[in-house]
Amino acid sequence: MPVSLPVPSVPRRIARLLRTSLFAQVACALLLGILVGRLWPQVGTAVQPLGDGFVRLVKAVIAPLVFCVVVTGIAKAGNMRAFGRIGVKALVWFEVATTFALLIGLVAGNLVRPGAGMDVDPATLDAGAVDARTGGGSLPSTGEFLLHSLPDSAVGAFAENALLQVLVLACLVGAALLHLGHTKVPAVLPAVAQVQEVVFAIVGFVMRLAPLAVFGATAHLVGQYGLGVMSTYGTLIGTSYAVALLFLLLLALALKAFTGLSLWKFVRYTREEMVLALGTASSEAVMPRMMQKLRHAGCRDDAVGLVVPTGYSFNLDGASIYLSIATLFIAQAVGVDLSLGQQITVVLMLMLTSKGMAGVPGSAFLALSATASALGVIPAGAVALLLGVDRIMDSMRVATNLLGNCVAAFAVSRWEGALDTARAKRVLDGEDVFVPDDDTPPESRIPDQLPVSARESSPVAPVRAD
Repeated sequence: MPVSLPVPSVPRRIARLLRTSLFAQVACALLLGILVGRLWPQVGTAVQPLGDGFVRLVKAVIAPLVFCVVVTGIAKAGNMRAFGRIGVKALVWFEVATTFALLIGLVAGNLVRPGAGMDVDPATLDAGAVDARTGGGSLPSTGEFLLHSLPDSAVGAFAENALLQVLVLACLVGAALLHLGHTKVPAVLPAVAQVQEVVFAIVGFVMRLAPLAVFGATAHLVGQYGLGVMSTYGTLIGTSYAVALLFLLLLALALKAFTGLSLWKFVRYTREEMVLALGTASSEAVMPRMMQKLRHAGCRDDAVGLVVPTGYSFNLDGASIYLSIATLFIAQAVGVDLSLGQQITVVLMLMLTSKGMAGVPGSAFLALSATASALGVIPAGAVALLLGVDRIMDSMRVATNLLGNCVAAFAVSRWEGALDTARAKRVLDGEDVFVPDDDTPPESRIPDQLPVSARESSPVAPVRAD
């Protein structure tokens, strides 16, 4: 007679889920942060360092991770020309995606008119508040942006976490390895690959602190801004989030057409990272783990190493949507009707300024101020209207930017022939489970769960000069 096993009680099942699922932990921390911030705003402000500290820890490993992934990716590809093609295709995809995001935002702003009827007197606005938020800085010009992308110090690029500079250094090192060949520098590439595994293990350790980070960041947000801002700027917020959702639906169609993959399945596959990014309002907080999961899902190392970090500067889809809608919002709020020609100027301006936003404090306000000044018809002080709502928009910007970069990684990989589509479908269907490097010893994993570097028949693939 078969013996029936006792069914765990509901409290035990919940406790087990909270103990084993990072997604459940982060989701509970998000709800708890909203509750604490709403009931005890002072406590919300006090726990803010939890979120800030987590983001600082993640940022500390981003630069070495990008360097290692790009160097090993170039070396394994064995062809610098292929890496150059990936870069060109990525930039083409980025420009098309961000321009479309700007245009769809302008269309929505004209149809919904979120700022109409506010009749704000610009003289009553405190333009100094914007300067306080941005620290009196400014966005770099195109020349300054390109020049700043070139490192003047190898150590400084890592110390300042300047990802584009780190990318340039990694490309130079990868090219040098290809030129010298594996026989002349046999110990360099294995060392870089081992450092990469160490960094991924550190990321795994840090990710265990994610629930605390989400709790601190959410409690601070709700405690400082409250929920009342949702009603004051309801139309602007609703329009921005609806346009972002529409843009993501179009991205899903593009991903399906290019690769045959489902964006919804990818969101489910990365649900822990998505909730963490939303809770901390930082896509950088999940960048290392996203790169790891993209590699596991069949994207080749060199494609992931180039497309994802570059996208953080060149593929800000969510920010583009927000900037175009916000420009129309402040114009409508102060009673200015922008002509078609002026709106085209807005698009052209934002196509340039949005590329230099990454890492600049208050970059959205700086881009909007620069656009208003260029048009000459919107008072610069009108940008202060967005001070109360900008932080609420972070979730929209972060989610859209993050998914936009991941779709770009899949699409460019497929375009270059650097995507294992069969493996990607297995992973997204849940048949090949992702196992973080810190959770299971490498020797006990099945082959498909091993990192790419550990699946090689030899410690490092042969390097050939090109």
